[in-house]
Amino acid sequence: MGMDDLVTGATGSLISKLGELLKEEYNLQNGVKEQVETLSRELESAHAALRKVGEVPADGLDEQVRIWAREVREASYDMEDVLDDFLVNLKQSGHEYTDHEHESLLQHLRDMVAGLFTVMGSLFKRRKIVGAIGDIRKKLQEVADRRGRYRVDDIGTKQPEVTSTIDPRLASMYKDVTQLVGIDKSSGELISMMLSKRGDVFDNNKMKIFSIVGAGGLGKTTLARVVYEKLKSQFSGGAFVPVGRNPDLRKIFRDILIDLDKNTYMDLKFTKLDERQLINELQDFLRTKRYFIVIDDIWETKSWETIKFALVENNSGSRVIVTTRKLQVAVGDVYNLQPLSYDNSKKLFYARIFGGEGKCPDDHLVDVSKKILKKCDGVPLAIITMASLLVGKSRDEWYEIYSSIDFAYKDSQQLDTTKKILSLSYYDLPSHLKTCLLYLSAFPEDYFIEKGSLIEKWIAEGFVNKQRGIGLLELGEVYLHDLINRCMIQMVELDYGCLHDLINRRMIREDESEYDTLFYYPTYGCRVHDMVLDLIRSLSREENFVTLSENGKGALSGNYARRLALHDTTIDYTHKDNRMDISQVRSIIACWCHIYERVPYSRFQFLRVLALEHSRHKEGRYHLDHLGKLLHLRYLGLRHTPIFELPKDIGSLKFLQTLDLDATGIEELPTSIGQLTQLICLCARDTRMPNGIIEKLTSLEQLQIKPVDVVKSRDPFVKELRNLSELRVLRINNNELDVKDNMQSDLLQSLGSLHKLQILILDSWFIRPEQQSDKEAWDTAVLPQHLRHLILPSVWFYGLPYCIKASSLPCLSHLFLNVCDMDEEGLRILGELPELRYLYLTTLSTVALTMTIADRCFQKLRSCLFDNSTVQIVLHEDTRSVSLCLWNGSDGVNLSRCKKDSCRVAAPAVMPNLEVLDFKVQVQGLMHDNSICNNLGLEHITSLKKVKVRLCCDGALSEDVEKEKAALRHAVEAHPNQPTIEVQLWKEDRIKSHRRTGGGGLT
Repeated sequence: MGMDDLVTGATGSLISKLGELLKEEYNLQNGVKEQVETLSRELESAHAALRKVGEVPADGLDEQVRIWAREVREASYDMEDVLDDFLVNLKQSGHEYTDHEHESLLQHLRDMVAGLFTVMGSLFKRRKIVGAIGDIRKKLQEVADRRGRYRVDDIGTKQPEVTSTIDPRLASMYKDVTQLVGIDKSSGELISMMLSKRGDVFDNNKMKIFSIVGAGGLGKTTLARVVYEKLKSQFSGGAFVPVGRNPDLRKIFRDILIDLDKNTYMDLKFTKLDERQLINELQDFLRTKRYFIVIDDIWETKSWETIKFALVENNSGSRVIVTTRKLQVAVGDVYNLQPLSYDNSKKLFYARIFGGEGKCPDDHLVDVSKKILKKCDGVPLAIITMASLLVGKSRDEWYEIYSSIDFAYKDSQQLDTTKKILSLSYYDLPSHLKTCLLYLSAFPEDYFIEKGSLIEKWIAEGFVNKQRGIGLLELGEVYLHDLINRCMIQMVELDYGCLHDLINRRMIREDESEYDTLFYYPTYGCRVHDMVLDLIRSLSREENFVTLSENGKGALSGNYARRLALHDTTIDYTHKDNRMDISQVRSIIACWCHIYERVPYSRFQFLRVLALEHSRHKEGRYHLDHLGKLLHLRYLGLRHTPIFELPKDIGSLKFLQTLDLDATGIEELPTSIGQLTQLICLCARDTRMPNGIIEKLTSLEQLQIKPVDVVKSRDPFVKELRNLSELRVLRINNNELDVKDNMQSDLLQSLGSLHKLQILILDSWFIRPEQQSDKEAWDTAVLPQHLRHLILPSVWFYGLPYCIKASSLPCLSHLFLNVCDMDEEGLRILGELPELRYLYLTTLSTVALTMTIADRCFQKLRSCLFDNSTVQIVLHEDTRSVSLCLWNGSDGVNLSRCKKDSCRVAAPAVMPNLEVLDFKVQVQGLMHDNSICNNLGLEHITSLKKVKVRLCCDGALSEDVEKEKAALRHAVEAHPNQPTIEVQLWKEDRIKSHRRTGGGGLT
């Protein structure tokens, strides 16, 4: 049964909680039991009706039905508040009584439950909810009566009214190619994919399928149409057919046949064929043809499987293109369509407004144009829509329209079309994903939304449904990836390399960036495209889902809110203009706010989520007074908000699931933390954890902590860890500890018992495996087999430990490792890790790994950083093998002089999926040894997109540094992919300024 969501309100969780009341522990009287069972049945009926309503776009709903659904949702939230209050009070008062007092309390609670429904019988005589819940049964009866009057049950079978609205996708299908901007690059890339010859003749003659994947409005249909027009003459038959969300397969097959042979299949007799007959007809027609068919706008796999059944494989070199918004629907070779570049966006924008070559004739419009184009973010549909609005408008009107850009702008047919296109994706979402997506409307524009904290908020709100065999955090990740795969949001991987760009775009703030972490461990999150954000904010306003205040002065308007989102706002609940009833608020998400006065938390009786992120108090650090009164609180996030200390009464928050204290300045947790037995996530990597507490928190799935004085503890922290059997993420951060005998062994034994652990980060100086006993402990260790991330930035191994190998860690995708003496066998073992995608390796040695065509090393590696090594790929013509060479910059080793024509030999794939390569060049070492690397061999890394080089200038001559920079750029520019290159000078202050007579360097 679903939990709280936009479509069904709290009806799902209400049904579940009423089921809890029926358990024997509550000992309900028979009459009360019957009322609870009756309520449950009526709520189930309302829940089903609401789900049906939620499947229909808002403009397709009868206004009375829409009002009915909103009333039911609001009533369900108030009902849930009453039941939650009962359950919370029961939880709070169950542990502090003697046996006699406890028996009296239970009797009192039984009376409360019985009285609960009695009270409800007298309060709900009025039509609207005005505070406390009324007679739920009468209210549900009224709801049921209105359901009948408004014919809610007819929603699913209601025929759409005939209107003049045209399918907005048709414009893309028949757009004049001469009007398109920026299409040449993407069409060229796709055509190259489709016509490239790989393997033998037989393989090239097979039918091949290509999928264009991208968000709504990005131009998938337009690209497919351009490619179709360019290539269709090379085939004996072609068809371009749209599918859509609710496909009529008989019509689709008829349309394909008509496109293939209009004269034959326009005959009326073919309209009478059923689906099976049409498939047979299509197969017969295609059996001898080399065909090119485009299936546009596929939404689900089932339809595609049926269509594919009709496409004959006749070894004639046929081609099929599929376009879709969903990555999971994509088949064959995938082409991910990217947004337009800024230059192309500007060209398209100006061309649509002013015509000609796409230039702006008025300098006064340049600034506002930049702002509008940033809003459009390279999406052609958004650019064309905005341009259509601005034709013939004055400069002041441009600014006025920019300020009002969202889907509440009523006087624009173009914006309405844009909304309809984007809404197709929204209404295709299942109920729980609609809710999760709308929740993102609570975050600022262009905000980097960190993955972990977002999922934890979803869980606290009740949006993540429990499923047997999978944890809530893991299930939340599934939800997030589903939204990304449907192109509703964009995944963002935040590493040190992209930090500067994100600061400039205000996705994060410079003074609050976690520079230390990003050097070696990327942070994952998402971003909402501006046009999608406008859509979900519009929907959120209509349903009172999130109430938003941006750049405000403190006053809160409106009657009431369920969720408050505050951005760049002064929080002042004593403001004289405040009119909002805050007693029903369930969530507060505050970003970059200034807290003027202490928040009266006792007034937020039903608060479940409190997130004060990147905020400040007028006194500097903030006091959390009366925090212990927030008995419903599930999520407490104070990231980057200075806090004096956590109050001791935090132990009263029995339902708290997430506590995020990163960068708050809190030095130590109170011992009452041990009472939070439902805690799932504890993120406090700069905060000390008292001894003897962690073993009590057995529900933890994520722990990031700084343990206090491990050495002096009689029951060390590392031993307590073994009790956390649900743990999936563990980060230990403490550089102030001394080493204790057997600590390594104790730690590794505890890790071996954490069978669900997937992410392990040990950023602690107490890990010293160079000692013999510690080395043996790591060599014999058995790490959790499901480990995906192993990050050891402060650990130095003498050689690669035996516990790191493919058979022991088959799921490992992220690895940070420091190895003093890495040999060829060790490098080969790393290369054989089947899922390895990110590698950060520091070694003090020089090593080369030779691979033949039979070897499959580093097959999935996407990003690689060699912290202390220069990289070279060397091709050996005589043996048809390749060597991956890592040079430490000091050993007297000549890097190979590769000949320019050596690429003629078919070489084995070297890291075939590597996109980012980061390495170090020791300038003086090259010159001192007179070694010349004529060819770095980067062209053998076929998927390379970005090269980062740290040029160490210590003791080098300035002329040599410049020579190496130029040679590196030349080596990268010669790569077929033309990857970007970033050269960073290290120890630039130690460059020698005088010249020398000799030469050398990279050429």
